[in-house]
Amino acid sequence: MQSPEKRKTDLASLDPAFRVKQLANYGAMVEVDPNVPPRRYYRSGLEMVRMANVYLAEGSLENAYILYMKFMTLFLEKVRKHPEYNTIPADIKSVNQAKLKEVMPKAEKLKQKLLEQYTKEHVLYKENESKRKVQEEARRKQEQEDAKLAQRLQADENRQDGNATTPHLTHTENWAVTPSAPPVDGVLYPDDFATEPPRAPAHHYKPVPPLIPPKPIQEDYSDLLPMAGGLRTVVVPATLMAKFLTIAAANTAKNIELCGILAGRLEKNQLKITHVIVPKQSGTADSCSTNNEEEIFYYQDQHNLITLGWIHTHPTQTAFLSSVDLHTQCSYQLMMAEAIAIVCAPKYNETGYFALTPDYGMKFIANCRETGFHPHPNDPPLFYNVTHMRLDNTSPVEMVDLRR
Repeated sequence: MQSPEKRKTDLASLDPAFRVKQLANYGAMVEVDPNVPPRRYYRSGLEMVRMANVYLAEGSLENAYILYMKFMTLFLEKVRKHPEYNTIPADIKSVNQAKLKEVMPKAEKLKQKLLEQYTKEHVLYKENESKRKVQEEARRKQEQEDAKLAQRLQADENRQDGNATTPHLTHTENWAVTPSAPPVDGVLYPDDFATEPPRAPAHHYKPVPPLIPPKPIQEDYSDLLPMAGGLRTVVVPATLMAKFLTIAAANTAKNIELCGILAGRLEKNQLKITHVIVPKQSGTADSCSTNNEEEIFYYQDQHNLITLGWIHTHPTQTAFLSSVDLHTQCSYQLMMAEAIAIVCAPKYNETGYFALTPDYGMKFIANCRETGFHPHPNDPPLFYNVTHMRLDNTSPVEMVDLRR
């Protein structure tokens, strides 16, 4: 794995304008699924801007710029192609237009700031590279001199072994070591020969490895947002599951599922769950669906929260994702690559933290047009136990029950 310092050097070697263009390209890597209601994208857009503003405030300029570019690409170009675009209410579109007017100048200023930053890094890189080449050339010349000296000493040793009557070093002025050269241990001069023949000097130099060419730009930005190939950590309060099961206890006793929305905030490139919003809903033994989503959106807007996934119970079953759950998770993951599904199975004392596999599960489920419970293939797997989440024993969580 490439070290952060090496990755930083490789990036600095790139043309500054090219680096900014690559960030913009990552921001443009967004598609609209015609089967996802367009209002979901408008909700996701607002959360996108919230995260970008946090990144900007924290000084993570690249992440902020990527998200601003994604937002602009989504609403200036992509969402207009949605087959249900004309059904979006005018008031929702007006809110979005206001955000665009806010984001566009921010993105332009960020672009200039990043270009200035990258230009400084590139100039420094070229200065350091020039110094490195000078040092490398000096080292190379010294190694050549050492090699020549070793060869001459070896030739003299061979003459001694051949019973030569006179020493080989007849022109001592040609053997003098320049004052600037480092001392060579083990060198015996003519007056010191006596009975001990000269030996080749110890070689203290190591060859300088060739410069490793920069990795492809896609890999160099892997520590940025999901659009660039990485997943941010989702921090889950350790008390969340027990609190949710307490709220769900009445439903569990009736063998009815209960679901909630995982919401939280972005902080230092980590997604922290701070709230579980339990909406008005209807449920059965193996399913649940939310009602009046506007109440959820309103609460999130009032508290500046972003959606990080969902949680639900399996009153009588183990922890897994059913075919219906897979489609629900797909809608969350399309909006937020890190979105997780927490499944609590109180009967079996199990808790699962799941997500669709990004290389197969997401594509398969997004293209599946069946509804209700239906069979899916198990190989390759459609979902997995997530590794980008972390339980935290100190993080608080607030349970918000909108059913009351």
